[in-house]
Amino acid sequence: MRAILLCLFVMLFVTNCKKNGDDNNNPGTLPDVELKSKVVVSGLSLPWEMVYGPDNFIWFTEKAGKISRLNPTNGQVTPLLTITEVRTNGEGGLLGMTLHPDFSSNPYVYVIYGYGSTYKAKVVRYTYGGGNLTSPQVLLDQIPAASIHNGSRLLISGGKLFISTGDAADTGTPQNVNSLAGKILRINLDGSVPGDNPYPNNPVWSLGHRNAQGLTQVGSKMFSSEHGPDSDDEINIVEKGRNYGWPNIKGFCNESGEQSFCSSNNVVEPLINWTPTIAPSGLAYYNSDYIPQFKNSLLLAVLKGTKLMQLKLDDAQTKITGTKDFYVNTYGRIRAVCQSPEGKIYICTSNGSDDKIIEIGK
Repeated sequence: MRAILLCLFVMLFVTNCKKNGDDNNNPGTLPDVELKSKVVVSGLSLPWEMVYGPDNFIWFTEKAGKISRLNPTNGQVTPLLTITEVRTNGEGGLLGMTLHPDFSSNPYVYVIYGYGSTYKAKVVRYTYGGGNLTSPQVLLDQIPAASIHNGSRLLISGGKLFISTGDAADTGTPQNVNSLAGKILRINLDGSVPGDNPYPNNPVWSLGHRNAQGLTQVGSKMFSSEHGPDSDDEINIVEKGRNYGWPNIKGFCNESGEQSFCSSNNVVEPLINWTPTIAPSGLAYYNSDYIPQFKNSLLLAVLKGTKLMQLKLDDAQTKITGTKDFYVNTYGRIRAVCQSPEGKIYICTSNGSDDKIIEIGK
């Protein structure tokens, strides 16, 4: 009898440990934390990009041409530069920005903006020093721009600068490799074209994009968020020389005509799509223990859907296994998202008046 009772006790103990994730083979996960949000700064005018800098300040752009630094601990904003050449035109203006990854040795700030009466966009590199941005150097010019569909997210990965461009309201451009519109572009940090790009002497990295407004790197993979037309907003994995279908394909290759185009043009299908559309914008990858429930997830800023969305990835980071919405209708349209080294999350609104940068922590 004692032996039977002992066996039962051991079985119950082991089962209970496994349920609580305490055995060595299944260590379990950290418990979810309660999220708390607070407005760090308000009174902004259409902030478009945020970068958490190595100085522990948030660098951000506003569409009319202003670049500033925000101290997230006290909400103090320090203006750096207003680019007078910027012309706002509907969705166009001063949009994307990124910092050189080795900022202490190469204090370069990269931006993209629309300008001119014949509306175009250009990528410009500034040098930071003494609280100022100076010495502008044009890296890429004559990018088609319009009052809609300008893309304009910037990302440095592998020592190269990636630039998302929209179709600039011309559906004839995304499938044309000789046009800079409707693409993900890739250039060297000095503006030259890398020798290993898929098309010789051409900054085009991938084609067939409608309006990609989010780019983020996850290991060796690059993810993009993209606006569909009246249907099929998308999340994609961006691959060298691949075609993403627009305007011939919306979302997945579902219909027979689409399947033929997809197979003959090396089209990549999205990981996920949304109909009705939500207008996905900025994208970040979260893998910190600070907010355990967000680990190994994409965080997506959503405009039309007025929320922050979590997109949980599988272990191989090739599939989205689930989604969850946060702050629905709380702050209005959300344009961009970034993360501090500690693991706090920052989002900015795009409501057109009294816009805000909000901190999400615990």
